[in-house]
Amino acid sequence: MLRHSLRGRSRAARLGSAFAAALATTVLTTAAVDLLDQAPLRAQGTPGLMEFRWDNTRDYRKLYYFMTDTSRLKRSEYYLILKPKDRKTAILKLSVTIPPSFDVTIDPKRVKLCKMSEGGMLSRTRCLEEIPATIEIAKDGQAIEIFPDTPVSDKGTIGVYMNIFNPFNIGMYQFNALAQAPGDVPMAGYLGSWLIQIDPNFN
Repeated sequence: MLRHSLRGRSRAARLGSAFAAALATTVLTTAAVDLLDQAPLRAQGTPGLMEFRWDNTRDYRKLYYFMTDTSRLKRSEYYLILKPKDRKTAILKLSVTIPPSFDVTIDPKRVKLCKMSEGGMLSRTRCLEEIPATIEIAKDGQAIEIFPDTPVSDKGTIGVYMNIFNPFNIGMYQFNALAQAPGDVPMAGYLGSWLIQIDPNFN
């Protein structure tokens, strides 16, 4: 009887421990979800493993980009690419929206619109030819407004080049591309988004 009683208590203890572990896991999971719900719009993650976006909708389209340095506070060249498949019409005006958390100063003199060569294994992404345009930065720094001298055709790969210092805060930042097509209605349509990742300094 004593042996059966001890076995019963041991089994109850194990069940109690398992229940406590499951409860703890549930609490942690709930806390993690709450933290994600309350997190700022900039989210940290590793591309390919986990990805967060400001606007989590089916209309979201990811655009290709290249940076010469992803480390925080380092000077880097940005190549924000728009391939022919990314746009359906000519572009009269191109806007690049920048999240408030991307705390950097952008000099319009270091920004240009280019015909781009998209890099690969044997070549680097680069600006082939500058497209004449007027570049303006919004007063709050949250948009780059580009006005080409003539509408840019939907043929060929183009992109926005800029040379800036990366922000201090690491994480992932979503830049959105909005384009206005030639026509009577001055409305900008969404082309897609570049998810810019800033990494810690490892040196």
